[in-house]
Amino acid sequence: MNEKVSFTVFTKPWPKLAPAELAAFVKKMGFDGIEMPVRPGYPVTPENVGKALPEAARIMADHGVRIGTVAGPTDEPTIAACAAAGVPIIRICVGIARDTDYLSGIAAQQKQWEAMMPMLERYGVAIGVQNHCGRYIANAMQIHHAISQYDPHQICAVWDAGHNGLEGEQPDLALDIVWSHLRVVNLKSAIWQGQAPDENGQVLWRSIWTTARAGRANWPWVARELVQRGFVGDICLTAEYSDHDHVDEQIGEDIQYARALFERPA
Repeated sequence: MNEKVSFTVFTKPWPKLAPAELAAFVKKMGFDGIEMPVRPGYPVTPENVGKALPEAARIMADHGVRIGTVAGPTDEPTIAACAAAGVPIIRICVGIARDTDYLSGIAAQQKQWEAMMPMLERYGVAIGVQNHCGRYIANAMQIHHAISQYDPHQICAVWDAGHNGLEGEQPDLALDIVWSHLRVVNLKSAIWQGQAPDENGQVLWRSIWTTARAGRANWPWVARELVQRGFVGDICLTAEYSDHDHVDEQIGEDIQYARALFERPA
C-alpha cells in the first residue's frame, strides 16, 4: 500500500447525511477522509461553521475518518473553524469575471490573498487554488502564475486531473509546473460532448462527467507520475458524475481503481 497518499472524497453528493452517517458511509467505500462542503443545505454551513466544523471533525475522527480539506468561504470565521478542527486547506476555484481581463482579475485576487496572509499564518490554514475549465484559473501555468510567489503553507495548488484532461494538458508537464506548491490532487474525469449548433452553425460543446476509465483524464499516467515524484498528500476523488442516479456505484468503482493504481502504478 502507498502510505504517502491519503484518499479523500468530496461529499457534495450526500448533503443529507449527518457526520456520523457520512463517516461510516465513506469508510465502507474505502476512503480515509473527506473534503467537506461548507455551504447552505449541508450539515456545516457558513453560519454555523465555528461550532459545526470542529464537532463534525471530532465525530468523524471517532469513526476513523479525517477532514482533509473544505470547500467553502475564505473568511475569518471559516479559517478559524478549520484551525480548530485541524483542517489544513480550504479549496477554491478562482473565476475571471466577464467584464475583467485575465491579468487584472489575477492581480485583484492576489491583493485579496496578500491582505489575508497574516490571518492564514496565524491560524496555520492554507488556501488551495484549483484549476477549472472555462473562465477560471484553468490550467497548470495559470495556477503557477497566480500563486508561485507565495508560501505553499499559505497559498497552495490543488491540481485537478479532470479539468486538466478537458484543457488538453499532459499530466507530466502540468505537474512539472505546479509541483513546488502542490498539496492536493483531485481525481475525476470527463469527456466533451457535441451539442446542437448555434445560429452560425458552430457546434457547441459541454462537459460530461464520467468514470475514470471512460474519460479524458488518464488516471494511470497521473498515478505513475505522482508515485515516481514521491507525492505526499491527499488524493481527492470529487464524486462528480453527470449520471446523478448512479453516483454511489460510480464512486465505489473509481476508489477501488484509484487505490489499485497507486499501489501498482502502470
